[in-house]
Amino acid sequence: MPRERTGKKPGLFVPTIDMTKCEGGYHGDCAAAKCPCIEACPHRVLEIRRLTKEEKKHLSLGGCLRAWIHGNQQAHIAKEDACTACARCVEACPVQHVIKLRRRT
Repeated sequence: MPRERTGKKPGLFVPTIDMTKCEGGYHGDCAAAKCPCIEACPHRVLEIRRLTKEEKKHLSLGGCLRAWIHGNQQAHIAKEDACTACARCVEACPVQHVIKLRRRT
């Protein structure tokens, strides 16, 4: 039986989301699995929500088009201090390299 991963102390690591790649549950494997990264997190660190105007300002033209096609919805960090770096969200995301964990500085 596999050992349960407990991760680290909350707040040592934070997830980051590549907003140029996140499908936001719109199509493909992400839609079929209904945003698996959200459900995979035992601490509800992630959520799906609409991009704000400020967030869209930081996207390239291609990123803005992609966001529009996806209904301007993407995964976002809701409670970064609750992250225990268990990496379940990283493993659950069907698009490679969208979610990464980085040590808080």
